[in-house]
Amino acid sequence: MKLLWFVFGILLIGQLGEGQNEGLVKEKLEEPAVNEQTEGRGDVVIKVEEPEGPGADVSQPDDRQPCAMWMGGVPGTPGHSGKPGRDGRDGRDGPRGEKGDKGEPGEKGDPGEKGDVGPAGPRGFPGNPGLKGTRGESSQSYHSAFSVGLSEIVSANNLPIRFNKFFYNDQHHYDDVSGKFRCNLPGVYFFTYHLTVYTKDAKISLYKNDKAIMFTYDQYQEDNVDQASGSIILRLEAGDEVWLQVYGDETVGGVYADNTNDSTFSGFLLYPDIPVPARRR
Repeated sequence: MKLLWFVFGILLIGQLGEGQNEGLVKEKLEEPAVNEQTEGRGDVVIKVEEPEGPGADVSQPDDRQPCAMWMGGVPGTPGHSGKPGRDGRDGRDGPRGEKGDKGEPGEKGDPGEKGDVGPAGPRGFPGNPGLKGTRGESSQSYHSAFSVGLSEIVSANNLPIRFNKFFYNDQHHYDDVSGKFRCNLPGVYFFTYHLTVYTKDAKISLYKNDKAIMFTYDQYQEDNVDQASGSIILRLEAGDEVWLQVYGDETVGGVYADNTNDSTFSGFLLYPDIPVPARRR
């Protein structure tokens, strides 16, 4: 409320000032061209001249008038804000700041693609010797061999030849009663024979389980001692039998032996078929 009274008073004072200014202007216009006034200071004369010329401004206030005669009015209300000006030019780069603190580690990224295989590195130093292995099975359990010969002429045809002269038969896998080798260890075997042929031709066959596997034929030359020989590798299972016999009639039974001429039959295990659990790892 006090603020309203204050504003009203200012407006009233402004109107009174304007009225006084108008009265003073009228008095100036009515005065003669030159007025002489004397003040109580002797003979001093103050001469007031009217402005001359068509462009003279008679309404210009006199600096010698009281302040109230030319006091300004109440300030007007502020105008509206103008539009923002254009952006100024970019300033120059400032000086480089100090190094900031180390940030926290980021999250782990996804695995990358598998790279190419690199070149082989240099050869390393020899390693320490390994521990001693467990004791294996005796090699004696995988031995099988024989070598036998004749002591006389073969007299029977189409029957196993009974070799009765022993050079080696420690495992007793050759039976001189039946004239056959009987397999006890399955595996691969090598067999060979060298027979003396005399007085007539000889035709010999090697049998496996009642089946002729190979044949050897030698034609006797009169007044000459010949040799018939052959060899073969066979895979045998436990229980298989192998033997030699004259194949044919009496005309091809010229297998001979005496004190100075031998006829031999031999065989031995090359390598056994070892069961998987028994193999050394």
